[in-house]
Amino acid sequence: MAENDTVVTEFILMAFQLSAGLQMGLFFVFLVLYFVTVGGNLGMIVLIQRDLRLQTPMYFFLRHLSFLDICYSSVIVPQLLETLGTRKMAITYERCATQFFFFTLCASTECFLLAVMAYDRYMAVCNPLFYATAMTPQTCLGLVAGAYAGAMVNAVIRTGCTFSISFCKSNHVDFFFCDLPPLLKLACSETKPRERLIYLLAFLVITTSISVILISYFFIIHAILKIRTAGGKAKTFSTCVSHMTAVALFFGTLMFIYLKGNMGTSLGEDKIVSVFYTVVIPMLNPMIYSLRNKEVKEALKKTLNRIKVSQVQ
Repeated sequence: MAENDTVVTEFILMAFQLSAGLQMGLFFVFLVLYFVTVGGNLGMIVLIQRDLRLQTPMYFFLRHLSFLDICYSSVIVPQLLETLGTRKMAITYERCATQFFFFTLCASTECFLLAVMAYDRYMAVCNPLFYATAMTPQTCLGLVAGAYAGAMVNAVIRTGCTFSISFCKSNHVDFFFCDLPPLLKLACSETKPRERLIYLLAFLVITTSISVILISYFFIIHAILKIRTAGGKAKTFSTCVSHMTAVALFFGTLMFIYLKGNMGTSLGEDKIVSVFYTVVIPMLNPMIYSLRNKEVKEALKKTLNRIKVSQVQ
């Protein structure tokens, strides 16, 4: 434990306080989930890159989402595996700050990117005649660059505010990675002004992204209702289902953690929810976009058939 006059140089990630056998069981579970996440998202990136039918703005953004999910998971899971597998729970102050920064960067970028993808669906459904001229490669690249730039600003400010706090109550982090709520519990200096700024930024990132998504889908639903045939409505709506599912899963868990502040739930409940959005959701996204998407399924079948033919030859 760090005393009041001692500078914290490392943190102890308590992770999941279980028996050695259960911890090793969790190690293998998270290892499998991580391999599935990286493999699934890499597969999606390669599939989009190689299939000419998928060279559209929607799949350009989906490729970046897959890249983000790999980075997002890789910021958290390797450290968790090290803690579970070796029972080495210490993480240096610098490594903790680095993990915190990149986690914030990935999460914020994913918020903005999901909003960009909603805008893309709005343009495709509500302005199909202008879609090709509006969503040019340069425009798509600019939107993605804007998502990364906005996330970078948030990550720099959030990390600077958090790690300018004095930690002296303890260096034991009751969590499986360096996240805001458990770190704030270790502070011995005044944190309220920094907390307000941090949570204000989280509120702005989440609500701005959700506002763009809700407004886009308001106009999308309005346009779908104008379609006279049931088949036409179903076909148009099907292009948005995967994105809506990803949005509901990601923002639902994110708001549970960060918009409630330090009130309402225990860190134990936060751990369960955090596992879901840092480990499970990045694994699910390729499945969501492939199982619900006819073009992706056709591209996957074509690739698999090509592999079978090459093996026979």
